[in-house]
Amino acid sequence: MSLLKELWAFMKVRKKWWLLPIIVVLMLVGSLLVFAQGSALAPFIYTIF
Repeated sequence: MSLLKELWAFMKVRKKWWLLPIIVVLMLVGSLLVFAQGSALAPFIYTIF
């Protein structure tokens, strides 16, 4: 959790708001891959990539 706080403080101080969409997309893709690893939907999700 401290990593997210530090990242938010960095973006706020340095005005690097363009990093926010990149981070959100990376987190969504990562969570999709983690979720798909243990489910029956894995073959369908992996065809996307």
